[in-house]
Amino acid sequence: MKKLAIIYHSAHGHTAHIATQVFEGANSVPSTEVHLLKAEDLTKTPEELLKYDGYILGSPTYLGGVSGPFKMFMDATGCLWRTQKLKGKLAAGFTVSSLPSGDKQSTLMSMFVFCMQHGMLWIGNPILPEQQTGIPYDDAANRLGSWSGLMAQAGHSAPADSFPAGDIKTARMFGKNFSEALHRVYGSNLVLAEELEALI
Repeated sequence: MKKLAIIYHSAHGHTAHIATQVFEGANSVPSTEVHLLKAEDLTKTPEELLKYDGYILGSPTYLGGVSGPFKMFMDATGCLWRTQKLKGKLAAGFTVSSLPSGDKQSTLMSMFVFCMQHGMLWIGNPILPEQQTGIPYDDAANRLGSWSGLMAQAGHSAPADSFPAGDIKTARMFGKNFSEALHRVYGSNLVLAEELEALI
């Protein structure tokens, strides 16, 4: 059983909605225990991160970066950085803004650098944009064309669950891909042991 934490901050519910879709995809992979955690709840207890094998980070994009509460969570992990307690863990990121670009790449890069400083292993977004195959733009997976992480867009002042179908599809595929990667990376020793046992 691999344990995965989806850590997010959501001020108006949009990032929370995408987090639940990522959860659905990640949770669809057998032998994966997935938890949804609010970043602000971990600020006082960052050592809770040690329970997990991997992390998917999620924040809205505010002024080209992560939100204030999410940055406070990141800063609170300094005690773990000094001892490199998160080294070798898998990580990925997603972000939401009200515009197709909205400088979401800057947000993903701040998450990436944060994870690199902790010695984590970054998992990108390998999903090919489906509009290239003729699927309507709003229904296409990875319609925004992001490979460093998951990007989603909800219109300004739109309801929290008001996302194009393609973004929902992408979020679920993104979560599933991360869980599968978690098992490939950390399950290799188990697979090798089973193969050796079969030869004896």
